Amino acid sequence: MDDINPIYHNPFGVAFQWKRNTLKDVRKIQIVFRDTGLLLTRNELEKFQKNIECTMSSNTQCVDCNQHDTCRSLLLDTPAPQITLAMNLTELNAVQDLVEGTLFQLNLDTYLNKMCNGQDD
Repeated sequence: MDDINPIYHNPFGVAFQWKRNTLKDVRKIQIVFRDTGLLLTRNELEKFQKNIECTMSSNTQCVDCNQHDTCRSLLLDTPAPQITLAMNLTELNAVQDLVEGTLFQLNLDTYLNKMCNGQDD
């Protein structure tokens, strides 16, 4: 834990920033869930949140399937156009919480830093 700055976590995953990384990656956010790790900019994280919302709203599960909770029939696009994640509804809800919690914490930190530094918009 000495190498990271934790941002947010839930039982499904964790979001953090690396303390020591290449200069261009120092502001990126590492999201780790299931067996997947994504290193994203804030803009990419916001795009990922929109992709999650689109997948949630187009949630068309198989009509005759009785395994809605475990069936990974939902395809979630990532900010990398060549990567799509297969998820079930439980996982999709958990990754939504992870991304939204991370963005909330980042926005709160930005706001508090502005207030502490006397910057008022």
